[in-house]
Formats: sequence, C-alpha cells, structure tokens
Amino acid sequence: MEKVGAQAPEQAETSLESIATTEESLAQPERIRRVPGRQTYRPASFQVLVQDATNAVKAAVADGLTRLEVEFPALPGNIDGYKGASDWFIDSNIQLALAAGKMIRADSGKRVHIVVPDGGEYNRSYKMFKAALEAADGITMGHLKENSKSIFSGLNIFGSVPDTDAETLSQGARKADIFIVVNASTIELPDVEKYIAATVKEKPLVLWNLELDTLRADLGLLGFPPKELQYRFLSQFTSVFYIRQRDYSKSVAVAPFIINYSGCIFREYPGPWQVMLRQDNGEYACIAEDEKRYNLGEAKEELMSAMGLDTEVEGSAMQFLRRGYKRSTWWEDAKELETVDSWRR
Repeated sequence: MEKVGAQAPEQAETSLESIATTEESLAQPERIRRVPGRQTYRPASFQVLVQDATNAVKAAVADGLTRLEVEFPALPGNIDGYKGASDWFIDSNIQLALAAGKMIRADSGKRVHIVVPDGGEYNRSYKMFKAALEAADGITMGHLKENSKSIFSGLNIFGSVPDTDAETLSQGARKADIFIVVNASTIELPDVEKYIAATVKEKPLVLWNLELDTLRADLGLLGFPPKELQYRFLSQFTSVFYIRQRDYSKSVAVAPFIINYSGCIFREYPGPWQVMLRQDNGEYACIAEDEKRYNLGEAKEELMSAMGLDTEVEGSAMQFLRRGYKRSTWWEDAKELETVDSWRR
C-alpha cells in the first residue's frame, strides 16, 4: 500500500478576508436525497474499500457538495500515522488516493489533483510514484505551497526530484476538477484553508484519511492553530465515507467475566450515519442509524445495548461511573459556534 511551488509575482498573498468570503460562497447545499444505509459491511479488499469511498465522493459531488471528507483505515489492523508507522501510513494514503483518482477519471472523465503538505513531501512522493503518475492520464500531484516561492526551490538534495517547475504544478491545479488532500497534519490545516481560497475555490476538495478527529484534538493547544479553525473551516466538510473502529470490553459477574466487543461508526453518502457491531466472522452489522453524526460515547451506548450489556439502572452511580462525566468532545459540543454544521450531517 502507498501515504509542490512558486507564486506568480502578480498573485497577492491570500488574506483572511478572502478566505472568509470564499467560505460564505461555498456553504454546503442541503442534502437533496437519502438512501437506506447498509445492513452489513465487509469489503473483500482495499480495492473494494476505495471503490466504495470513491462512489460516495462521486455521489456527493453530483449533489453539489464541494467540501468532503473520506476516513477509513489506510492499513490493515491498528497501524496509523500516530502509532510509529508514519511512513507506511503516508505512502499507503497516497497509493489509495491515486487509486481513487484513477477511478474518478475512468468513471467521470474528471481530472484529479492530489495535494501533499509541502515541497519536501512532494519531492519524496513524486519520486516514489513517478511511474504511476506518468501512466495515469488526468492525475497530477502538487502541494499546498505550490504557489509560494521557496528559498529551497531548484535545489536537488540527496537525489530528490527538484521542485523547480512551479508552472507545471500550477497547471495541474488549474486544470483539475477535483482535489484530494493527503497526509496534512494539524499545523498544516490553515495551509489547506488558504489553498482552497487561492486555488481550489468552488471546486470539490476531499480531505483523504487525515484522521480529522485526532487533528481536532490538538486545536487550541500551544503551538497549534486555534479552535476557531474547527468552527470556521473544518465544520464545512461533510463525511461522505467514514469508518471509525473501536474495541471495548466489559466485566460481568459470571463467566467469562470479561466480554470483549468491537464496532464502528459508519457512513456512506448519501446514506445515514450508522453504528455497526462486529460479528464473529468479521462482518459489521448495523444496529442503529441516525441522520446526524454519532459521537463515540453514543456509539458505545448503542453497541452495549445491542449486546445486552447496558444493565445498570438509569441514573445510578454505577451507570455514572461507567459513562463518566464527559461523553463528548469540545468540538462536538460547540454547535452554536460553528459557521455551518455540514460535518455533522
């Protein structure tokens, strides 16, 4: 599995006012259709998984949505970008995004521009996937700062592909119909916002496996962007394909004394948000669904109810100790501060 840049002299630096204006003009339309959610889900391969995610992206774009999120495990098991295997995660995301771009191109004829965080990441990724990019008609790669002059432009360090042809990168962005952003970190989210205002504008953009829920948790901390970025910017993105897996256990008074269970929050546009329980054969079965996004606390309650494990008396001390005082995050609670609520729908 597999995880760009000079600015034209006449192009002014993106201002916060232009970003705000762009956001107002890109408010997500009301969803115009619904379909029933899946009763079960178990993709046979990563190819099927990417195809399902791509179909969800195409359905959302056809409905007029332009700010999209795709989130699913990019690698088998519990390996991710925050658990010591970042190179695997980064390369896998790029390979999966390339596969999605090829499917979009083949099915709709739309040109896809894959965007990595910066010139250094672009040089590394382009060198690794050069053959695949050159063989894929209508698929280009760039980076969030491809329109910004770098003091390192033109340098070829350690045999990397030099990021000297900024015009070529800019052409790929100008011709693109859909943008896919991969591997951006929390501190690079403001660069995504500026890139949209300066380059993407009203065209569709997909945040691809950024693990946004992990990135949101850093907002407001010292050295990271402010929480306002969630309210103003990230709240615009509709999760069109989303799988968030969790494993749980509960102690009981009789054998086997510890019951382990697993499930996930699942969403496939234009279907509803669903809570799915993992079966013994590895298949996920729907046990609850709603028009609005579940948080992890709500999903866990649905899983426990389906397993018959919610045995505490409502309002009891035992129930309070199991649930805890806080069952949601600050970004899930701050509805009144959000510019839009697309991320919840």
